[in-house]
Amino acid sequence: VQLQASGGGLVQPGESLRLSCAASVAIFSFNVMGWYRQAPGKQRELVAHIINGGGTNYADSVKGRFTVSSDNAKNMVYLQMNSLKPEDTAVYYCHVLHLLHNYWGQGTQVTVSS
Repeated sequence: VQLQASGGGLVQPGESLRLSCAASVAIFSFNVMGWYRQAPGKQRELVAHIINGGGTNYADSVKGRFTVSSDNAKNMVYLQMNSLKPEDTAVYYCHVLHLLHNYWGQGTQVTVSS
C-alpha cells in the first residue's frame, strides 16, 4: 500500500485547508484510515480516523473544526480543516491500518501563522 498526501500549505488563523491522501489500492478493505500529525518537538498524535464499519474518531483539539472523509470510488481519504489555529501547525501524515499492518504517507506540512 502506498499513500500520497497533498494539500498542505501556509494559512492564516481562521482559514481552511483540505488535505488529500491517494491510496494505491482499494480503500474499502482498510480497517482504519485517517490522519496523524507531528509538531516540532512533539510526538505524533492522532487527528482523526475512519473505522471501517464503525464511524469516526477525532482528537478533542479538533472536534467541531476538522472532518475526515473518504471516497471509495477514487481511493481517497480527506481531512477538511476549518478554523485553523497556530497550534494546528504540524506535519500531517496519512495513515492506514490494513491487514494488521500500518502504512504511512510521506507527510504534508501545514503552517498556521499570521
